[in-house]
Amino acid sequence: MADFIYQLLLTFDATLRIATPLIFCAMAGIFAERSGVIDISLEGKLLSGAFVAAAVAALTGSAWLGLGCAILASVAMSLIHGFACITHKGNQVISGVAINILASGLTVVIGITLFRRGGQTPTLPREARFKPVEWVGVDTLDAVPILGVIYRQLISGHNVLVYLTLLAVPLTAFIIYRTRFGLRLRAVGEVPEAVDSAGVSVTWLRYRALMIGGVLCGIGGAYLSVAQGGNFVRDMSAGKGYIALAAVIFGNWKPLAAFLACLMFGFLEAATSRLQGVDLPLIGEVPTQLMLALPYVLTVLLLAGFIGRPSPPAAIGQPYHK
Repeated sequence: MADFIYQLLLTFDATLRIATPLIFCAMAGIFAERSGVIDISLEGKLLSGAFVAAAVAALTGSAWLGLGCAILASVAMSLIHGFACITHKGNQVISGVAINILASGLTVVIGITLFRRGGQTPTLPREARFKPVEWVGVDTLDAVPILGVIYRQLISGHNVLVYLTLLAVPLTAFIIYRTRFGLRLRAVGEVPEAVDSAGVSVTWLRYRALMIGGVLCGIGGAYLSVAQGGNFVRDMSAGKGYIALAAVIFGNWKPLAAFLACLMFGFLEAATSRLQGVDLPLIGEVPTQLMLALPYVLTVLLLAGFIGRPSPPAAIGQPYHK
């Protein structure tokens, strides 16, 4: 029983680490889509942030500088998306897909040019990465059954970006539901005409929502390459932006519900490695391929509307014509 509890706690620990980039992207998607802009480009912004963070950290030896540049790169992608679908009223889905394709190709081309490693960056030294933060009293509490493991594995030992993502969820909820900007953001995603008639710029509101999303995606991308990983590899986002978008839809565009959906996806991925070669009662050995595919299958089911009926903002996907 004790071994089972220990393995379960380790799985929860891995869940939080895996879900971190999903949570950042999901909060970014909530800001964008609450303003009425479909943001399929979450994947491209996440990938751009991951590459720039790793490249800058490799060249300068500073993880923090890499994080800052990753945010700038992701915000730049958001501005391109906004220029296409807000300023020029283009199709938001096509614009988002184009950014994803652009990021996938551009990161490889620039990576080959800079490092000559087939699109990868060099492995980052320890000082160029975000290190785990060990809280006070970890060694003391190790002697306490269960509580010691919880404190060491679940509470302590994460890097600063993991703790930041836990702050991002209540901060997103506060901004959207408790501030004037959040009220206007929700209104522009529902009835942009009313916001415009009140003398507030619909275009500027939507641009700000996309830029906030760019900041969050940049942090999530930096986490992938300079915190969770030690370098950038080709297409390392591996569909996490799309999964985060599915979490937004599953969470009905609400921060807490989207956060829980991200944890669910993270748990499925974390459980994959734990269940390899394990015989479960009445089931037998779980195929690893099934567990690996499960998050993506669930994403397709969510986006197809088979699990619940989402209630998106009324004006989502609709360019505003003054």
